[in-house]
Amino acid sequence: MTPSLGDGAGVPPAPLASSTTDAVQPAGGPSTDPRPLADDPAADPEAVARSIALRQLAAAARSRSELQSALNRRRVPNDAADRVLDGFEDVGLIDDWRFARDWVESRQARRHLSRSALRQELQAKGVARDHIDLALENVGRDKELRAARTLAGKKLRTMADLPREVQQRRIAGALARRGFGSDIVGRVLADLLSN
Repeated sequence: MTPSLGDGAGVPPAPLASSTTDAVQPAGGPSTDPRPLADDPAADPEAVARSIALRQLAAAARSRSELQSALNRRRVPNDAADRVLDGFEDVGLIDDWRFARDWVESRQARRHLSRSALRQELQAKGVARDHIDLALENVGRDKELRAARTLAGKKLRTMADLPREVQQRRIAGALARRGFGSDIVGRVLADLLSN
């Protein structure tokens, strides 16, 4: 029988890491992460910062604060990180206002969140208050009420066989967890459950 590629015969072994820049060596032992840390003497901190930030942005939109955190985790010096992030802002790769606006539109459409829940999420992402306020300008009481009704309708369809009191309690809980105030919860419950 002749060896084939399927059984591993005739395939050269994978090359081993040849220098400290080939793999990150955390205190707990070797890592499989092939990217260099910025504090490696052979690494250019700005090149490392650019690479990390571009990789992060390729995966998903990020706030400047999220990118700064990613650079801090990879030990990029603050001055190099600031230069790279400032350059990204200058060319429009980072725009916290646009990020906040897109986040609000997406999260309210898919997750049916309240203004307060959206505000908390953006604050956790390090977006400045003025950007958050601008992004939330379009989320008025009507949009919030519509989002709450949509969420309640979805929940109600899954519990048609439950007693009315259980339905009310579960819908009220779901709306409260999404940050809706008691006035909106009461109105939605009155509208939905009166039918």
